[in-house]
Amino acid sequence: MFQGASSLSLDAKGRLSVPTRHRAALSVDGSPLTVTKHPHGCLMIFPQPAWEEFRSQFASMPMSAQWMKRLFLGNAMDLEMDGAGRILISPELRQAAGITKDALLLGMGSFLELWDAATYAEKEAEAMKAEMPDVLKDFSF
Repeated sequence: MFQGASSLSLDAKGRLSVPTRHRAALSVDGSPLTVTKHPHGCLMIFPQPAWEEFRSQFASMPMSAQWMKRLFLGNAMDLEMDGAGRILISPELRQAAGITKDALLLGMGSFLELWDAATYAEKEAEAMKAEMPDVLKDFSF
């Protein structure tokens, strides 16, 4: 279960140093992890078992969801974590999420989201000003 936020910086080669607390859960038995685009403008990072489950759900979607299938499945890349706990985010994925250097890694349960830090701050500020979604109005905090 991934939770919490980490402020990170990508190095000049586009490598991300995965926080120590997430390394073992991301690279289950040395298996690759999978990174793909998210329609909200971030990247999703999955350990292999969670990716397989997510992928199978999307692969069975009807033709009406073809563009979402292309977005998630067509842009997915399997990555290996190096000995220093770094992953190389491809230029295509970095560009898609607008990530140049400063990033935010956000735990989302079975996966992580990787955001450009400034973009996330803007979107979070907008969300904080917005009205509570109907689905949460009866939720007790």
